[in-house]
Parts: sequence; structure tokens; C-alpha cells
Amino acid sequence: MLRFLVHRLFSAVPVLFIVSLVSFLLIWLVPGDVASTIADPGASAEELQRIRMRLNLDKPWHLQMLHWYGNLVQGDLGQSFLLNRGVGQAIVERLPVTLSLTAIALTLSLLLGVLSGVIASVRHGTWLDQSFMTLALLGLSIPDFWLGLVGIYVFAVALGWLPSSGFVPIDQSFVGWARSMALPALTLATTQMGLLARITRSSMLEVLRQDFVRTARAKGLPGFKVVGKHALTNALIPVITVAGVVVGILLGGAVVIEQVFALPGVGRLIIGAVLRRDYPVIQGGLLLLASIYVFVNIAVDLLYAYVDPRVRYDDR
Repeated sequence: MLRFLVHRLFSAVPVLFIVSLVSFLLIWLVPGDVASTIADPGASAEELQRIRMRLNLDKPWHLQMLHWYGNLVQGDLGQSFLLNRGVGQAIVERLPVTLSLTAIALTLSLLLGVLSGVIASVRHGTWLDQSFMTLALLGLSIPDFWLGLVGIYVFAVALGWLPSSGFVPIDQSFVGWARSMALPALTLATTQMGLLARITRSSMLEVLRQDFVRTARAKGLPGFKVVGKHALTNALIPVITVAGVVVGILLGGAVVIEQVFALPGVGRLIIGAVLRRDYPVIQGGLLLLASIYVFVNIAVDLLYAYVDPRVRYDDR
């Protein structure tokens, strides 16, 4: 297990290097001038050139890239052009919002999606099965941002149950934090509930046809033990695999959801940086999200060994 973990950690390095390289090159190829964004509208050409020299934007792209990688090796993500602070500090301040939003959405997706898939598989071919799968397909088809706007209108404007935007830190008020996160997390989780429900149903239907399930039922075991202990445990491998992918989808969706609900997270920070051409913030934010996704998938691989006894990572 340890050898496998070390191997996966080392294999993550080239992946993150490629992500950082592609993000740097794409940003460099985008037309525009960050100096014009920072300077006053009537700034002269000399003032613009001074800004470029101060930000090292007057150097060739390969020298800028080497300078950024040199700082990155030392754990420095650079200095934001517009926030007047380090990129790492700006990300750390907003990271708890994005992580809590993603964690809540993932929890809701897993609980409701797996539960719906199990019920649909047990009631296969009935109206309950068709209803759950129709809702799952509907959830997969609705864009996050549109669902968020509908949720704001229904739950915030019409009913007044939840706030339409804003964020309350958990150390100030747990109830306020829960209210501010409820609607964004539910919006973000809805599409992934449908995906997990369909995967769970498909995997459960395959397992329920296996001989060991029929044997367990023939022994007189209660239905909830047959389904929960025997069938579901063996059907979790595809669900866990998809859950690792879902984390990446949720991180990407958080960028849009944070903008819709005005949450001060990393996603909204990246969008603001894109609009204002704050290159170091864009590169640092993308590298962080990619790192989280890579390490989550490593954790998923390790989880296989605990869920399925047939999976073993030999250290020999």
C-alpha cells in the first residue's frame, strides 16, 4: 500500500506540471494588456511601460514562465497584480468557502443519489423506479446556473426561506452559515445526484442478479441486510469511481455557483481574475483546483482496497 501511494504521488507531479504549463501558455496567448486594466484610463504610453516593467510583463514569455516556476518551487504562487497581496494568501482566505460548498454538495449527492439508485433497483420496473430515473435524467439535463436562478426566485424571493446571496462565516453564526450554504450546495449537488443515482441503480441491478444474493435470500436473511450489507457493498466500486469524477465536476461547478450566489470563494476569485487579467491569481487558482482533484482520485484508488477485498496493493 505504501509503495503504491508513493508511486501515485510521484505520478501526480507531471500531471500538475502539465496543468500549470497549459494554464500559463493559454493566459499568455490571450490578447490584451493587464497594464491597461491597472492604469488610469488616460495613462500615457510611458506610464503603461513602467507598469509592465514593475510586473515583469516586459520580458519574453519564457523568462516570465521560468520566473514563475522558480517561485513555485519555493512555495510562492506570486503576487496578485490587483489585490496587492500574495496569491497564496488570497486563495487561503477564500478556500474554506469553496471546500465547504464542495463537501456539502458531495455529501448531498452521495446520500440522495445512492439512496435513490438503491430504491430504484430494488423496485425495478415499477412506477417508483421510473419516477426516480426520470428525476435523475431531468437533474442531469438542467444547467447549474439556471437551476440556481430558479432556486433564488422560489426559495429566496417567493417564499423567503433562504437568503438569495452572501455568505456568513461559520464562526460568526452556524445557523447563518447553514442558511447561506443550503441553496448553493443543493443547486450544485442536483445534477450529480442524477448521475450517481443512475450509476448506483445500474450497479445494483447487476449485483442483485448474482448467485450470492440469491443464496442470502434463500437463507432467510431480512431484505434490508441482503440489500444493504451484501448487495450494496459489492456495488460500490463503480459508485466510488464516479464519486472521484464528481468531485472534479463539483469543483468546476463551484466556480459558476459562487458567482451566481455571490459567495467569496476561490471560484469567484478566479472569475474576477479572468475579467481583470490578474494572471498570477488565475494560474494559482487553477493549479490548486487541479491539485485537489488529483489527490481526491488518489484517495479513491486507496479506498478501493477497503471496499472490495479483491483489490490489493502489494508492497513487494
